[in-house]
Amino acid sequence: MQFYTRLGDDGTTDLLGARVAKDDPRIDALGSLDEATSAIGLARSMAADGRVREDLVAVQRDLYRIMAELAFTPELRPAAYSFAQDRVDWLEAETDAMAASVDLPREFILPGESTPGAALDVARTVTRRGERQVVALVHTGYEVNPTIIGYLNRLSSLLFIAARVEDRAAGGQPQRAKVR
Repeated sequence: MQFYTRLGDDGTTDLLGARVAKDDPRIDALGSLDEATSAIGLARSMAADGRVREDLVAVQRDLYRIMAELAFTPELRPAAYSFAQDRVDWLEAETDAMAASVDLPREFILPGESTPGAALDVARTVTRRGERQVVALVHTGYEVNPTIIGYLNRLSSLLFIAARVEDRAAGGQPQRAKVR
């Protein structure tokens, strides 16, 4: 079985319903979300906290659903590929539950108190880039389910809190970014 098709040798790739240039803004957004799920997977492989690991698996699956919805052209997208608000609600509940378990300073903090926490902070920044690229799609006229944008916005909060949970599990305390 071959793992390549040679179809992209001309600088194009498939979206579900259209062939587009590899530098199409939708491909950029999908690439950043793909990178985010890989960064989340790396963090998950190091995570000590069971709830964090379970939540990260659920988030990775959600990101695949989001990428599938974004990959379809609007006219070909099946109704089943519409990302639902209940996933945003779940993300908010999980973030709140995790946040209740850690004490955070009111100031900006430095990433890097633990390896899994740092990996989650990298995943958070990649997720933020993906969010910006999805928002840019809206501004350039692409049809994007607003629930996706809400989910990506909340996801960075979950990843931030999960990083602090992992820092705590490793015995680390948040260090303030600004020295007083």
